[in-house]
Formats: sequence, structure tokens, C-alpha cells
Amino acid sequence: MTEQTARQKAGELTPEQVADYLRANPDFFLDQDELLRSLTLPHDSGRAISLVERQVHLFREQRDTLRSEMMELVSIARHNDRLFEKSKRLLMQVIEAKNLQDMASAIDDSIRGDFGLDAASILLFGDVNKLGQSHGALHIVGKSQAEQRLGALLDGDRAVCGQFRETERAFLFPDRDEPIASVAVVPLRYEGLVGVFAVGSCEPGYFDQNMGSLFLSYISDTLSRLLPPVLKRHGSDAAKVAELTVESGQG
Repeated sequence: MTEQTARQKAGELTPEQVADYLRANPDFFLDQDELLRSLTLPHDSGRAISLVERQVHLFREQRDTLRSEMMELVSIARHNDRLFEKSKRLLMQVIEAKNLQDMASAIDDSIRGDFGLDAASILLFGDVNKLGQSHGALHIVGKSQAEQRLGALLDGDRAVCGQFRETERAFLFPDRDEPIASVAVVPLRYEGLVGVFAVGSCEPGYFDQNMGSLFLSYISDTLSRLLPPVLKRHGSDAAKVAELTVESGQG
């Protein structure tokens, strides 16, 4: 026979019944001053304390916990404000850029300077023969080649973070002398897959799968709309230059 069963047979209240009653009657102690003074509870210090002291102690612990959580939320909010301002500056510079080269320079300077990362790279899908292969941090690659080299990294529309294989890192950052150790990759999508935006760090554990990527996705969503028209215009300009060159040679 358990202690609880024995108490029930003897007509005694169990601790659970007492707790249930007090929960159902939270004002029970309002007129029980003498009872409150007589109740004592063990404390970590070894001495007995009154129920009121215990409540005050619990309230203080709750206050300290809430204060700590509030400070953490304020810190996160300030961090997000800084990220938003950096993202805003980057996108304003990209919008104001006059050509593809200026866009690439603005992105590279902002990622390495403002965000403090080691590398930025944009792979846009297009014809290398017509558009050229590299424009600073911006590289023109064939879509089939990218799919073959990056595989599942192109799936979805959210950032993928990690260390990745060496061949993938080399494809994403083709001009790097110092190897990139960890990477965050976001597919650029607008009416289909148009390219890849990647940022990298020489620190192996800098990017991991659990880190947030809201602002990286925000930047990539904007770039996926801004870059393709500029790339198309760049291709048209390059074709005109080629025609003029041919005509000049014939003349």
C-alpha cells in the first residue's frame, strides 16, 4: 500500500489535493495572517523562511529572469537595426550603380567593409562568350555548369550555411588566393533561378546551419530583381561594341 493510498483510507488530504484546493482558491490566505506567519519553508542557506519570504524570493527570481530576457531582446533588436542599416546602404549603392562593374564593386566593398566578411561572390547565369566571364565579385557562368558543380545548394529559396566541399567553395569564389572556410549561399530567384549570391569567411565555424539568414535573404531578393536587367543591358552594349569593332575592321 502506497503512502498516498494509506492517507486516502485514513481520510487525510494528499499533497495533490491540498495543492488543487489552493489553486482553486487563490485568496485562501487573505484572512490567514497567523497561519502565514507560522508556515516555514527550508531555504538554500539552511535556515527556515516564512511563506511570504519564499514568495518574495520567487518574485525576485522572476524579475531577474524577465530583466535578463528583456536585455537579450534589446540586444537582438539593436543588432538587427545595425544589419538593416548595412543592408539598406548596400542596396542603395547597388541601385545607384551605373553599370555591372559598379554594382559588383558596391556589393564587394559593402560585404567586406560594412559586414566585415572576407568575401562576396555573385554567380549570374548567362552566355560567357557574350557577357564576359568575370566583373569583379560578379561572375558569369552557365546554368548547367552551376547545377553540376553546386547541386542541391541551388534548391529552395533560402540561405544554406556551412563549410561545404572544397570544389563548391572554389566554384563560388574563383578569384580567391586565400581559401574560404565557411559559406552562406542564397539562390537568386525571380521568375526562375537566375544565379547565386554567396558570402564567405576564412573562419571555419563562422557560418553554420543554425544561424539566422533573414537579412541575407532580403539582400538576395532585391539583387535577383536588380541584376538581370543590368546584365541584359550589358550584353546589348557588348554586342554593339562587337558590331562596331567588326565594321571598323572592315572599313
